[in-house]
Amino acid sequence: MDVLSVEGLNARYGAAQVLDGVSFAVRKGAVTALLGRNGAGKSSTFKAIVGMMERKGSVRFFGREIGAEPTYRIARSGLGYVPEDRRIFTELTVEENLEVGRQSPRPDTPLWTPEKVYALFPNLAEMRRRTGGAMSGGEQQMLTIGRTLMGNPRLLMLDEPSEGLAPRIIEQMAKAILELKREGLSVFVSEQNLHFARLIADEAVILERGVVRYSGTFSALEAQPAIRDAYLAV
Repeated sequence: MDVLSVEGLNARYGAAQVLDGVSFAVRKGAVTALLGRNGAGKSSTFKAIVGMMERKGSVRFFGREIGAEPTYRIARSGLGYVPEDRRIFTELTVEENLEVGRQSPRPDTPLWTPEKVYALFPNLAEMRRRTGGAMSGGEQQMLTIGRTLMGNPRLLMLDEPSEGLAPRIIEQMAKAILELKREGLSVFVSEQNLHFARLIADEAVILERGVVRYSGTFSALEAQPAIRDAYLAV
């Protein structure tokens, strides 16, 4: 079953078109990586899906068309989005940030509590009363994901979760995403770091200049190094 189905998605910033007929699907219970070089259109794809930029085309979330809905309604439907710039509340504590994200339980969706978030990210458990502004970049990333999980999402979208993080924190992030998959949560990750994607992803979508160049399993992508190198090699 497809959690998210995107067909013919076009998006633009003013007169500049940044997505051109993008189509792919995110399968329920899988980790799907949206790959591409810097400027390929990954963040724009995420923003277009959640209604944060002008877009045309079909976006279906659990079979329901959301392509014309506003962002707040898409979020309330259970699509959890963690933006690249994190956007935590720097003056609130870890506990308070988590409470801001709390939503009611959803049928057939893992129920998240602060204690469950702390079990996923032990670093946060040690700094419950620390303000967001006094945390490192990696800790803020964990907090942003934890806050989004408190909304009990049906799909978690992570935009560049490994960017700027130390290798040790990247490894912790990969373990956390795999744990989310074991919980039954579908995860859609935008990523430049191919090594990180290898650790977590079941399926892959490759973008180049706003156009899909590959969509399929990650194992099949690895068996086609010419495609991988053409669109992902530095």
